[in-house]
Amino acid sequence: MNTFLEFLNTAEFDTLIQVSGVNRQLAGAIISARPFESEEDVLQVKGMGKATLARIQSFAEAEAKAPENSAMIPVQKEAAPAPFNEIPSAQEKAPQRDSFFKRLGRAFRWFFNALLRLIMIALLIAAVGLLLSLALPYIQSTFLTPLEQNTTRVAEMETEVAQLRAQVDALNERMTAIEGSVEAHTAAIAQLEEMQATLETQMEENNDAVLLELKHEVMFARALDVLARARLYLAQSNFGLAKADVQTVHDLLAELENETNDKVLEQAVARLDLALGNLPDFPVIASGDLEIAWQILISGNVPAATATFTPTPAPVETETSITPTAIPTGEATSTP
Repeated sequence: MNTFLEFLNTAEFDTLIQVSGVNRQLAGAIISARPFESEEDVLQVKGMGKATLARIQSFAEAEAKAPENSAMIPVQKEAAPAPFNEIPSAQEKAPQRDSFFKRLGRAFRWFFNALLRLIMIALLIAAVGLLLSLALPYIQSTFLTPLEQNTTRVAEMETEVAQLRAQVDALNERMTAIEGSVEAHTAAIAQLEEMQATLETQMEENNDAVLLELKHEVMFARALDVLARARLYLAQSNFGLAKADVQTVHDLLAELENETNDKVLEQAVARLDLALGNLPDFPVIASGDLEIAWQILISGNVPAATATFTPTPAPVETETSITPTAIPTGEATSTP
């Protein structure tokens, strides 16, 4: 058995893992597969290759030569002591002291360098101060002042936006109230129309003065409700619907005037004619005409300031002054 096979059959685990390329698993497999009869038997070990086997052989040869090399290491000779005449004397070792003028020159140079550094620092501080004195006004006028102005303006705009939002909310609430009033007037007008139709049917069957008077009251109440709704439409800027309602009021009052010969109704119809002429091009003036017509119908008199009246948007009436009484569905009987 050669030296290499002997190494493979006798090498310990710690020695095998020192070989480059032999890990702990391969070293354990080599030990488990012992003894080996030839190098070809080693190649049967799992994970073993020719290159790894060559490295193991090189390592084994190096291990075999190691004791011989260690025995041949020469012993170094001790250095011979230096001759007595080469030892420096105490006078040669002692440093020579500088003269007074050299020390004075060094001190002057140190003082001059320190003074120069101090002057440079002072100049640097002065330059920085001058730069700041020139730059701060520019920064103030270019950046800080506009920033403060913009901040103030933003705060003012936020306040204005908050006020506008409050106004919009108030307008929305007012428009909601107006819409509710319009719906209420529309329902009342529908009831009055039914009542008027019922009275006209009863009058065809029995022409009674009481029924005629009730019909006039219903027509008057209906005219007031339609006029109030027309004023609400003007507040909503629905000029087309407002003009249609004004025309309806005009027709109702004209019919009522023909049947009653009431001069107050004639004046109200004349004012409604003016309102119809001003709609939809001049809604503010038309609103003033409707206000005057409303006052005529409510009070029965023409306002004293009619001749010099300057039209302004009138307050919206949400309820009519006259609430018609319920009309019985049966035939009315005349009173003696």
